[in-house]
Amino acid sequence: MKKNLRYVAIAFVIFYLLSSPQDAAGFVNNAFTQLGRAGDQVSSFVSSLDLSP
Repeated sequence: MKKNLRYVAIAFVIFYLLSSPQDAAGFVNNAFTQLGRAGDQVSSFVSSLDLSP
């Protein structure tokens, strides 16, 4: 069952990429932008920690 769901998901992604590539590119760009912002926030948090004894 899981194997079939994986194939269906992959087929859907391929169909989405082929049917509207600009929307797919915007989605991927937005995802990477959000990941970059999350990384910046984690970096800011770790930098603000006072680790001195």
